[in-house]
Amino acid sequence: MPVDKIQFGTQIWTGESALDGLDEIKGKRIFLVTDPFMVESNNIEQITKHIDDNNEVKIFSQIKPDPPISEIVVGIEALKEFKADLLIAVGGGSAIDATKAMKFFVAHAVKDNSKLDLIVIPTTSGTGSEVTNFAVITNDEKGVKYPLVTDEILPQIAILDANLVESAPQKVTVDTGMDVLTHCLESYVSINANDFSDALAEKGFQMVFTYLERVSENGSDMEARRKMHNASCIAGMAFNLVNLGLNHGIAHAAGAQYHIAHGRLNTILMPHIISYNAEMETGVMKEPNRAAKKYANLARLIGIHVANPKIAVRSLINAIVQLRKRLKMPATLSECGVKQDFFEETKASISSAALKDGTTTTNPRQPSQAEVEKILEDSYI
Repeated sequence: MPVDKIQFGTQIWTGESALDGLDEIKGKRIFLVTDPFMVESNNIEQITKHIDDNNEVKIFSQIKPDPPISEIVVGIEALKEFKADLLIAVGGGSAIDATKAMKFFVAHAVKDNSKLDLIVIPTTSGTGSEVTNFAVITNDEKGVKYPLVTDEILPQIAILDANLVESAPQKVTVDTGMDVLTHCLESYVSINANDFSDALAEKGFQMVFTYLERVSENGSDMEARRKMHNASCIAGMAFNLVNLGLNHGIAHAAGAQYHIAHGRLNTILMPHIISYNAEMETGVMKEPNRAAKKYANLARLIGIHVANPKIAVRSLINAIVQLRKRLKMPATLSECGVKQDFFEETKASISSAALKDGTTTTNPRQPSQAEVEKILEDSYI
């Protein structure tokens, strides 16, 4: 059997005073990457007020959702010109992924910057990027997303401060929260899953079902905010150990074409992916496969006690669909405004790209092109 190598390379700062740790940084040239809203709203001051005047700081805020390669190139040039010796990423997945990409490409272009440290401060509770060696960048011209996976982009420090997500709009809260649920589900049934990743995935899964609806209804519920912020990080630790699956493979490919929020797209696909992985098409009396048994374990964690694993899976799918409905999220691609003719035009290319995506390799079932297209069709209606 292969050896499972368990390593958590990122130090996590959490608690009410997590940002105070920045006060200790002295004499650095800090390249701070964020999105325009953080600067325009002055929210970035929540970070910069902790950075001592002894440091030189350059703020780069040319970041938009699904960061394109062209934008990252601009950031790389600014980073090289500034001669930074510390990177700080502040924002959601786009700002963090863009910063990771900058770190990677600068390290390979400028030998002196090969040990550029990275501190990540997430302002959404969803991607888990603060503790992963993943980043996703977009080729706008080709409409393709490329996962970048290497330990070279693993952050040295992650700072979790739930106050930074208190003002997140309800749509962002639920989109990112359901992305956390997807991370838990996919890492749990990954072909690489182990006892350690399972423990993290199970805990994150329970936390989402306990706290996401609460924070959706009341964004000022700081206990729920903190729990979801922690759940996002926990889920990130899980999938960083064992990778993800077909849900993300399709979401990466479809997101580049349809420009639907990543967590929302994952949520639309999720019931169909679970059904496919558990081979629900063979009927509930058929011997359950490994994925079905594991999904049944998760069902029990949220109070679904059914002896037949496949019936438990069906109940889990129903629980997710009902949660999605209570969160006022769309259930289909068509509800998100994807036109029928454009869907038909892109269905094959999305399916092909999903099969090539690095996250699909650890899915519990290896799908065919036709099977991916069927999942897309079921997600469209």
